[in-house]
Amino acid sequence: MHQTGENPHFWDLLPGIEIAYPWCMAFELDIGFSSETGSKDINEDFCAAMLPERGQEDMGAIAAVADGVSQGGMGKEAAQTTVVSLLRDYYGTPQTWDTTVALDRIISSQNAWLAGINRRRRPAMGMTTLTALVLRGQSYALAHVGDSRAYLLREGQTLQLTQDHVVNHPDFRHQLLRAVGLQDRLVVDYVQGDLQVGDVFVLLTDGVHGELPEQRLKTLVREATAQASSEALVQAALKAGSRDNVTALVVRVLGLLDATLQDENRVAQSLPVPPLLKVGERIDGLLVQAIIADSGINVLYQVQDPSSKILYALKTLNPARAHDPDERAMLAHEAWLAKRMQSSRAADHLVRVHEAVPGGRQRSFFFVLYDWHGGETLQQQLDRVQRLGVAQVLSVGVQALKALGRLHRQGVIHRDIKPANLHQGEDGVLRLLDLGVALSGREPKSMRELHAGTPSYVNPEQWGFQARGTAGAGKAGTLTDAPQQLPDAQSDLFALGVSLYQLLTGKLPYGEVLPYQVGRYYRDPTPASRHNPEIPMWLDHVILKSVARDKRKRFETAEEFLLALERGASRPLSAPSATPLMQRDPAAIWKVGLAVSVLFNLLLIYWLVFLPK
Repeated sequence: MHQTGENPHFWDLLPGIEIAYPWCMAFELDIGFSSETGSKDINEDFCAAMLPERGQEDMGAIAAVADGVSQGGMGKEAAQTTVVSLLRDYYGTPQTWDTTVALDRIISSQNAWLAGINRRRRPAMGMTTLTALVLRGQSYALAHVGDSRAYLLREGQTLQLTQDHVVNHPDFRHQLLRAVGLQDRLVVDYVQGDLQVGDVFVLLTDGVHGELPEQRLKTLVREATAQASSEALVQAALKAGSRDNVTALVVRVLGLLDATLQDENRVAQSLPVPPLLKVGERIDGLLVQAIIADSGINVLYQVQDPSSKILYALKTLNPARAHDPDERAMLAHEAWLAKRMQSSRAADHLVRVHEAVPGGRQRSFFFVLYDWHGGETLQQQLDRVQRLGVAQVLSVGVQALKALGRLHRQGVIHRDIKPANLHQGEDGVLRLLDLGVALSGREPKSMRELHAGTPSYVNPEQWGFQARGTAGAGKAGTLTDAPQQLPDAQSDLFALGVSLYQLLTGKLPYGEVLPYQVGRYYRDPTPASRHNPEIPMWLDHVILKSVARDKRKRFETAEEFLLALERGASRPLSAPSATPLMQRDPAAIWKVGLAVSVLFNLLLIYWLVFLPK
């Protein structure tokens, strides 16, 4: 840690530090600061920066400078408490909050506390300016109050990001119109933008920027490191005759994280949705080759880069959904999740997504661009041949379970496994398609509550059917109506079991469920071998276990399911026991009793009417 002067206000920081993130490349920042008292008796400036702890990497890094107001004599304390509370409390806010929302909540709370103190003491004692910067993913957010400043140096240009909140008169330019603690209601300026490698952010108190013109700032920040730049700025201000405290904080962006979900959402809400495209039309330089699918919500095109002749799959919203923020957020989540998974082992069985448009073209529409793979989905194969061979289905099951196991270890639930979303590439690799309704823990609330997935492949618990009884105590359970449960890893495994059953037999174990219907689970499925005699008995047992009505009888993890397939006939599973009538239908005894009673009464009537007396 580097520091100069009498007022070292920095912690958790090393210049040039690299933060290792589990799913993406290093987020490398070079941060330096310098703060001097100058000609005043005490230093009422305060600056600090903090980096995220492990598990909070998506929150990014935060830095702030504050200049305490001398009037009242507690400017130093106001500046220190404001910066410290902001930096510490920021990492306590939910990661799902937008950065500006988190900053506004904390700054407003600090302002209310200081304003309350100042109401009880006249003249007011604790007030401060504040300029705070958050670098998160591939974007920045800036909060500003007062006359401290923030500059962005990019590609040789200097941009002032903040406006001073002072009286617009040369004789009163040090009189603040806004400050933390000045009034009960504080209006904070917020600025957001995209980050680029090479960006330099400079946060200054008025003791520095009041003496140095912008051109001079640009020259001084050319120093080799952020620490050297901050020291050069402070020393230049002192030499120029500054009579105030002087503080400079410099942040250089040396490497970027992959885009955060907030980055994706911001792009999704700001860019227009393209109109329905025809073959031969272009979108951001890409030539439309074919319209693959249009669900009414999403449209999928095959497009080509004319210069390289490489094919891509382009997914966007149907124009009819262009004004639906939830649909935009769901597609943004899909793009973010696909990028996040690219650096995990699950990427071996997923389709790679492209962040940039080929050729470095500027993106002018909202869409997600994937690699294009030759081959076909298993549903397309099934439509052509009615059912697949046992060896091919085993290969499909093994590859799909390896992919699902890797997704589940990352906390991701696919939620729509079916033959149409299992793609057999020409390279022999099975890939899982469509993360559009996948759950990651960061998805929009509306998406989490959505009863998503294809009805015929949805497990009983999601329809409200649940085993009743205590399995651990050995008591028989019954299937009964219950509140619908959110999907989990077992939901994906059940859907894969239904898919394997269908691939082997051409039929669904519980019949087809139309979108407006509810799943029917009032009987055990017919063994797959009844429909396809080529299925070996051990595989028949594995498939039946995977689609059992009671979740306690199914596979709990993808690894358990995979092991059963890999062991095969060498260590076969026992045949699943049929569900007793009383478990399938708790009212069965009453139905049988009613039937016996009706039959007895019919016989009695017959005897009374027709038999001789």
